[in-house]
Amino acid sequence: MRVDLFDFALPPDRIASRPASPRDAARLLHIGCTERADTKVSALPGLLKRGDIMVFNDTRVFPARLLGRRGEVPVEILLHKQQTPETWQGFARPAKRLKPGQQVNFPEGLTAEVIGRDGPLVTVTFNLAGAALMAKLTEVGHIPLPPYIQRADDAQDRADYQTIYAAREGAIAAPTAGLHFTPALMTALDAAGVTRAHVTLHVGAGTFLPVSADDTDDHVMHAEWGEVSIEAAAAINAARAQGGRIVAVGTTSLRLLESAADDAGVIHPYRGDTAIFITPGARIKSADLLMTNFHLPKSTLFMLVCAFAGMETMQAAYAHAIAEGYRFYSYGDASLIERMP
Repeated sequence: MRVDLFDFALPPDRIASRPASPRDAARLLHIGCTERADTKVSALPGLLKRGDIMVFNDTRVFPARLLGRRGEVPVEILLHKQQTPETWQGFARPAKRLKPGQQVNFPEGLTAEVIGRDGPLVTVTFNLAGAALMAKLTEVGHIPLPPYIQRADDAQDRADYQTIYAAREGAIAAPTAGLHFTPALMTALDAAGVTRAHVTLHVGAGTFLPVSADDTDDHVMHAEWGEVSIEAAAAINAARAQGGRIVAVGTTSLRLLESAADDAGVIHPYRGDTAIFITPGARIKSADLLMTNFHLPKSTLFMLVCAFAGMETMQAAYAHAIAEGYRFYSYGDASLIERMP
């Protein structure tokens, strides 16, 4: 499909630079197949049914943006994917100035040797490994805010850009639909009889990359590592067998569920990379509802929601959201979308 079919005019002031406070005070647009309604995230327990199961991505963001120097040249590396305890791939700027064998120096004695480069993607080996490296990254790294948030990260972002249920470190971007949840909202969902399961998809730097191709068939997704445990798969399948609906919290959860689902919609245990790219025409096999934030024009995520609910439905919903002043993207408001029949 032509990428320009997914374009729309988004005023720059619609991109949120800070989250709502409290988190569940964010607005929520409930998008059904025939109607939509404006509400709040805190109203979720009344929008779901007893027996429904929400699927959360429990990945944890780490400070993956590193600012260093090679000699006198400033270098930025956004870590993307771990290969060994001390070796990572990352997107570098300026990548063209980096060659294998060169060393990049970061604060507090952290160094990295370049061992390979493919365009903007470099492979580096650090002088620390495993837990020691992650501890040092926490000390000297920066929270990798999306490029459309036009400010430097700060101490507040270390808390804001993390879900309250984050458990497994490895993401460089938050599963942002989950940022809206509070302990009080979780308690209310429990009381409403809505259960939950946790899966893991370590969101990579590819989530920030624009679609540069003119046709979706020519766009290449970067692979991300994910896992659906035996226990999570069993809980999700049991809920559906008992008449409950599967509610994917975030596009990352949906992409992982679709990677783990067979043609009958049964979720199987899954562990490994996925580069699934969901566009209109794809048959959604796993989730019945999708909770997600509002996405940017011509992004793979807007393509995904159009596949989930239909292009006309989502184009009309986004036009409504823009007209009504909804806040977009990572720190923005949310939508609860019903899958088209």
